[in-house]
Amino acid sequence: MMKEIKTNSIYAWLLAARPKTLTGALIPVLIGSALAYADGGFNTTAALLCALFACGMQIAANFINDLFDYLKGSDREDRLGPERACAQGWITPSAMKIGIGTAVVLSCIVGLAMLFIVRGNLPHGGWELVLVGLLCVIFAFLYTTILSYRGWGDLLVLVFFGFIPVGGTYYVQACTLTMDVVIGSLISGLVIDTLLVVNNYRDREQDALSGKRTLIVRFGEPFGRYLYLGLGIAGVLLCLWFIHSGKLEPLAFIWAPCVYLYLHVLTWRKMVAIRSGKKLNSILGETSRNMLFMGLLLTVALIS
Repeated sequence: MMKEIKTNSIYAWLLAARPKTLTGALIPVLIGSALAYADGGFNTTAALLCALFACGMQIAANFINDLFDYLKGSDREDRLGPERACAQGWITPSAMKIGIGTAVVLSCIVGLAMLFIVRGNLPHGGWELVLVGLLCVIFAFLYTTILSYRGWGDLLVLVFFGFIPVGGTYYVQACTLTMDVVIGSLISGLVIDTLLVVNNYRDREQDALSGKRTLIVRFGEPFGRYLYLGLGIAGVLLCLWFIHSGKLEPLAFIWAPCVYLYLHVLTWRKMVAIRSGKKLNSILGETSRNMLFMGLLLTVALIS
């Protein structure tokens, strides 16, 4: 049983930040940095700032999601997922608004620091990164308030956990974009989307009652089951591109992407066996672990 949590305490904020979700923020930065390293353009400072910006925006998105789902009444008593800070009274709505503003401002400061460090090397002085940063902030709000309720979540994961962070991380270090980056972005987005899919799979009945029209609510449980499996398989198959481009040895493909695929299939089989209820939270943890393995193994394989 969880100990009593003091309202607006440091521990309450830590829980609200959901540090386990930072895996999804760091994987794209790892892949983008590994590709930059393989192309001789790695910049340690830029990579670290990208990681800080990604983590800051992930925390801001978690705060926004927590607050607005509470205000919409989506966090009901029948909620199956991990407990939310506002719904549990750990963080007051007024304090959460301040937390959102603080997380966004700090992330923007990190982004500006990165801009001034790398701007002299970039084709347009780096100001194009300001637009990217603004899009990240805007869609962090739009996702929870509007788009996730209309089934746009999976596409947004591909964009904001794939193309933007992988491409942005590579761009600020290597000052260009390549086909390898496009493929790396797709791999990152597809693998991280498995986490959203298992969330939506678990919550499909509650989402339907809340009017949240995720793809699984729209197309049913069998679709969600095979979407989860297919995303992992597609991510692994895309890694074959790196063998073609010379960035990945065939042997490395076996001990990196294929190890992830083995774990992914095992987790999928458990998910299908459980099918519904709070026990699917264990699948959430395994999926996060599998994602991390994929990010780390692919990073090591690319820089080896």
